[in-house]
Amino acid sequence: MTSRATVAAALNHKSTPRIPVDFGGTATSGMHVSCVAALRAYYGLEKRPVMVHEPYQMLGWVDDDLKAAMGIDVEAVFPWKTLFGFTNEGWKTWRMYDGLEVFVPRDFRTTVDASGDTLIYPQGDTSAPPSGRMPKDGFFFDTIIRQPPLDESKLNPEDNLEEFGPISDEDLAQFAKGVNVAASKGRGVIATIGGLAFGDIALVPAPFLKHPKGIRDIAEWYISTAARRDYIHKVFAKQCEYGLANLARIHAAVGNSLDAVFVCGTDFGTQNSTFCSVQTFRELYLPYYKQITGWIHKHTTWKTFKHSCGAVGTIIPGLIDAGFDILNPVQCSAAGMDAATLKRKYGKDLVFWGGGVDTQRVLPFGTPDQVRKQVLERCRIFSKHGGFIFNAVHNVQARTPVKNIVAMIEAVHRAG
Repeated sequence: MTSRATVAAALNHKSTPRIPVDFGGTATSGMHVSCVAALRAYYGLEKRPVMVHEPYQMLGWVDDDLKAAMGIDVEAVFPWKTLFGFTNEGWKTWRMYDGLEVFVPRDFRTTVDASGDTLIYPQGDTSAPPSGRMPKDGFFFDTIIRQPPLDESKLNPEDNLEEFGPISDEDLAQFAKGVNVAASKGRGVIATIGGLAFGDIALVPAPFLKHPKGIRDIAEWYISTAARRDYIHKVFAKQCEYGLANLARIHAAVGNSLDAVFVCGTDFGTQNSTFCSVQTFRELYLPYYKQITGWIHKHTTWKTFKHSCGAVGTIIPGLIDAGFDILNPVQCSAAGMDAATLKRKYGKDLVFWGGGVDTQRVLPFGTPDQVRKQVLERCRIFSKHGGFIFNAVHNVQARTPVKNIVAMIEAVHRAG
């Protein structure tokens, strides 16, 4: 079976002769740029700087030669603009604190403050307040909250909608171009479609806007989901309206060239529980998810991908009711997220995209033998009767030993 056929079979809960593998397909299933560079060196590939295509988490682009070496079955399509609002073009070199030279987009512009932290600017405009901070000796950026003082009497949902709207002709053309290139590679294709993540706290602070208005502090946003629910509903309703219209235009441009779409990265889980009750999930989020996934299932063959870290076992039935086909990153180390239990209870309804190895403890701090053991066990559980795309639990982080990453890759192919 080709890579694309293997991915398609897994997405349709069919057994496959080997387990399909993804690294780099989404912003929650990739690798830190330093790990990509280390793998290129390990496999003896051409020595050159790795492109940072997702600067918020400093994720590295996995080129075709490394995909072949790793046995990757998935191609990614990302929005043209990054989380900091500048486009992925005009590549230049940039050096990380440890000396690693990488490629970054032309408008990736930074300064260093008095404490040694690296600041990055929305849309590359250094005259605007910085929107991200990489701590001294750090590896990725944290969002800088830039919420203006709130005046309850003047709160306007439109302020939290300024980043949403009809997709521009230029962005649509770039997206369609990316889909055409990805579809020509013979792998499964997953695309990230912007504007569909309701209340994603990575996006609420709007690091891509120069002067964001509205409720932009993460804590205040969570408070608002309870104390200002009518306000949040108004934001979600209009966002959903824009999203549905954009989906129609995108589908008209790319058809069924996609195997899956990254719909939403809103996290609902902590290590031990959820951020909200099941009732709140069903009342506040589920109606909008159903509209988006309902349109996709009615008009396309795409599978719908939902990311949420943490202990989300209590809301998984709601995710299924919402129309999601795929769950990522499958954080098996969180409370109530035992791999065998998840597969037994939800394996007929959900494809598990992730869960292959723990990235908090085992992959970064274990031995290669411990990595192999966990990978083989997770593959045995999740791959039964299909419905499994191998990936780690979220992105592979900086300083993960390359020998452990290689042990993971070799183990999944052995399992397959």
